[in-house]
Amino acid sequence: MIENERDLRHGQVLNVARQMMTAARTAPKGKGIDVIEIALVTDNDLPRLADEMRHISDETDMKFFLRDADNILQAECVVLIGTREQPQGLNCGHCGFPTCAGRTAGVPCALNTVDVGIAVGSACATAADLRVDTRVMFSAGLAAQRLGMLPQGSKMVLAIPVSASSKNPFFDRKPKSEK
Repeated sequence: MIENERDLRHGQVLNVARQMMTAARTAPKGKGIDVIEIALVTDNDLPRLADEMRHISDETDMKFFLRDADNILQAECVVLIGTREQPQGLNCGHCGFPTCAGRTAGVPCALNTVDVGIAVGSACATAADLRVDTRVMFSAGLAAQRLGMLPQGSKMVLAIPVSASSKNPFFDRKPKSEK
């Protein structure tokens, strides 16, 4: 039997993405409390994500959303990592308020935010170990959050498009022209 890498690539990238999800899940969490949400976007949901990014660009006039939307369509899949908002009760003041109870509604617990960052780092390290290309995108994460691609209430969503091609599509990106 002869197997051609081109015929296997998509499945291999999906397997790497699943390993990235496991790495994110097992990453250390503040106070050992897991509030991380993780999902994998594939197939027909990739154009839906890119369309939402274009819509956000139209709303905000931020052109990099257009460039990033093109990148999403070049990816084999996208790993999403976000958090449920849950104050950890440390009254640490790291969020800018002296106590958890004194936080203004909508201000995230700093530990939740740090947990997302650590999970993203673990996922990207796994991708690097397995030699696939990635890029962390808050733009695609925002679009995924607006589309509800993670469970209700997930915040601070970051997206990691994944590719295995002869040229990294997430490097040397050209900005979209200004209007």
